[in-house]
Amino acid sequence: MSHTALFEGLIADPDGRPVTVVHVGGSAQYVVDDGGFKFHHDAETIDRLVLAQIGQVASENRDALTRGVLQMIGQDDLFTKAAVDAQLNNMQSGFDQLIRQGLPENARTYLGMLGFRIVLNFHGEIERIDQPTAPDPGDGSE
Repeated sequence: MSHTALFEGLIADPDGRPVTVVHVGGSAQYVVDDGGFKFHHDAETIDRLVLAQIGQVASENRDALTRGVLQMIGQDDLFTKAAVDAQLNNMQSGFDQLIRQGLPENARTYLGMLGFRIVLNFHGEIERIDQPTAPDPGDGSE
């Protein structure tokens, strides 16, 4: 049972309306309003589903992600690559820590500005996750 909703402010219903967060018995709940009927969904369950999908995308793009991290930090040596690989291997423990600590409000705001959005239906199913993407270097826009 999580006391925080990791993606508060980043979740909308299928009609684009924001999903609110309430606390019931100390547990954070995402609330999807369907014409006045409010469906409550355990925030930790939804958050873990979202993190699992993000983790899957990261795993599928592991090489590009590693190259991007190495480029971003300005290091491209064997030891740094090993450290980045170790962090990617331990992604689940990082997700567990994120669930415990929560995502800072400024990080959620930044994700929202980048276009990160989760669409949650009334049944508590994730319909889609809109994630920001890097521009294609070959598309000519700079």
